[in-house]
Amino acid sequence: MARTKSFKDLVQHQVKLDKKFAEALLREGIDAMLAGDVETGKTILRNYIKATVGFEKLGEATGAPPKSLIRMFGPRGNPQAKNLFNVIGYLQKRAGMRFHVSAG
Repeated sequence: MARTKSFKDLVQHQVKLDKKFAEALLREGIDAMLAGDVETGKTILRNYIKATVGFEKLGEATGAPPKSLIRMFGPRGNPQAKNLFNVIGYLQKRAGMRFHVSAG
């Protein structure tokens, strides 16, 4: 029987291979949070972080302990706005993207 990969593994693999997919994933995570679906947004961003920068390097870049970041994006995490915006600011800078919020 063929061994299958988990969905998370497939997403992380695709992020590493396809820059456009990675950008779309980052955008989708942020959009989900802005739309009020914080749980989905955290899950998407957690997968994006794991596939790109990793929690250790993200912690170094933002000054937050990696374990705190892992908890923050976990199922029961409750990110403070300051920490969340620090992370999003770093991720968009690292990806070479800039997000804007506008009324739609």
